[in-house]
Order: sequence, then C-alpha cells, then structure tokens
Amino acid sequence: MKAKINPSLATARRVLKLESDAIRILTGRLDEHFLRAVELAAACTGKIAVTGMGKSGIICKKIAATLSSTGSPAIFLHAAEAVHGDVGLLGPGDVVLAVSKSGETGEILQILNTIKRLGLSLIAMSGNPGSTLASLADVNLDVSVAEEACPFGLAPTTSTAAALAMGDALAMALMERKGFQLEDFAHFHPAGSIGKKLLRVGDLMHKGDAVPVVTESTPMSDVIYEMSCKKLGMTAVTGKDGKLAGVISDGDLRRLLQRSQDPLRLTATSCMTRQPKTISAEEPATAALARMEELKITSLVVTGAGKKIQGVIHIHDLWRIQMF
Repeated sequence: MKAKINPSLATARRVLKLESDAIRILTGRLDEHFLRAVELAAACTGKIAVTGMGKSGIICKKIAATLSSTGSPAIFLHAAEAVHGDVGLLGPGDVVLAVSKSGETGEILQILNTIKRLGLSLIAMSGNPGSTLASLADVNLDVSVAEEACPFGLAPTTSTAAALAMGDALAMALMERKGFQLEDFAHFHPAGSIGKKLLRVGDLMHKGDAVPVVTESTPMSDVIYEMSCKKLGMTAVTGKDGKLAGVISDGDLRRLLQRSQDPLRLTATSCMTRQPKTISAEEPATAALARMEELKITSLVVTGAGKKIQGVIHIHDLWRIQMF
C-alpha cells in the first residue's frame, strides 16, 4: 500500500518546485535587455532608487540593500510615499528601478512623468512585458511567471521569488561590471560574520610598543622581562640590521632551562628559533588562524619588505572576535 504524503509536505514541495522552475526560466530571458539594464545602472552617477508597492516593495528593499552593499549606492523609494513628496529624493544622475508584477501599479505610473522630466533612466522589472510600465521604461526585464504558488493564485509567491532572483542577478552582474573587489566588500561590511571573514591581519595585530622585541645580544633575564611585560608568550628577535632574526617562545624558554644550568647568563641568540614563520599584514585573518593551527603555534610575527617587523598577531586576537 502506497504511503500517504502529508498534505503540508506536499504543499511545500509544490511551492518550492514552482518557484525554482520560475527562476530557472529566467535564465533564458537574459539577453540584450539585461545587458542594457546593467549598462544603465553602471552609468549611474547618483543613486539607484528601487521603487514598488506591496510585496514587490518588500522585494525592492532587499534589492536596494544588496546593491548598496556591493558598491552601487541605492535607496528604497516607497511608491505611495513618492507621490506624496518623496519623489523629491530623486536627483540628477539617479537611476530608477521599478518593480511591478502587473506593470500597471498606479502609484508607480504617477511618478513616471517626474522621472522623465528629471531625465533619469528607468529600468522596469515587470511581470507583464506589454504593460504601461514596460513600454515606458528604457529597458524592461521580464519576470513574468506562469502561476503563483498560492493555492488560490493570489498571494505573491512565485512572482516575488522571480523578482528577487532577477534583482540579485542584476546586482551581481553590476558588481562585476564596476570592478568591485574583495577589499571594497570588506569596506562595506565592517561588522558581522562577513566582516570577520574579511578582516586582515593588520586589522588585529599588536603593533608599536605592544610588540615584544629584543636584539640577539639581549641577556636572557631581559628577554624574560620583555616577554612578561608584553604578555604574548613570545618575543621577536632582531639582528644588527634591525631585521627579524628569530623568535623566542615560551616553549623555547622551557627547552633552554632543560639544557642549560645557568640560562640567565646567555643571550637571546642562544635561545631563539631562527627563520621563524611570518605573515603579511595584508593577508586575511583567517589565513593567520589556519597557519597557526597547521604549525601548532600561538602567534605569528607580521613582517613587511626586507623582513621589517610590523607587528605580532596572537591566537587570542582571533578568539577575541570569535572567528572560530
């Protein structure tokens, strides 16, 4: 006997299939119209105003947020508020992206004259290629769907999924078109999990007076004092030329005590590990963590050109921002 499928699961599967099918169909509509939309958005010297109503308006907020975070300043312009004064937010050099399933949303149509009067480019994202909005736009992106996933065919579901996906496609294509780099992404995402992943070693390292440094001729008593004061469990050792010559760790001190009867009479050069592992200030902090785990060490000296010491990054610095 065939097992009966739970009605809730059947509905959920139907919704996901309809929405995924609708998004898949969009790939076949990526043509010269999409390329034109990318060029219009890339030529924007002001901001991209994403406007819509109802559920489309909510999708507009997400599209605007994605554009802003990937190098294209954007705002959400509520279409109803726009006809009551907020159209004043638009200025020279702006581009308008209007999203409407029907393409006949009254509030959007009411601001089209203002958009044209200001000489702004208009990109439409409509579910009706023959609509007023589509015909008056500089370019229309067809996001029409065969049916809504709603059992009554009323609640925007498949249509909003398609609009959101097309908005993401536009934002990512625009990001690449404008040459947006990882460094730019880090600038726009200073906090949160994304920001942590994009932090550089130089953002977290100890520098200046906080860096433990001794010379090769420094007595071990002073080496221990330097390590105790700076509290990083290590110290860098420089040669006569001021360049990094070695590193002394807590482990190096323990090994020195095991092999020497009078370690305090020795100097740093007799204890240090030569050719220590280093890292650049420009490398991702995640790379520092991976290297420490691989080498089973707790710190790395940060060096620049000519092995000049720039700082020290400790595993506690990574714990502090909860990178794990």
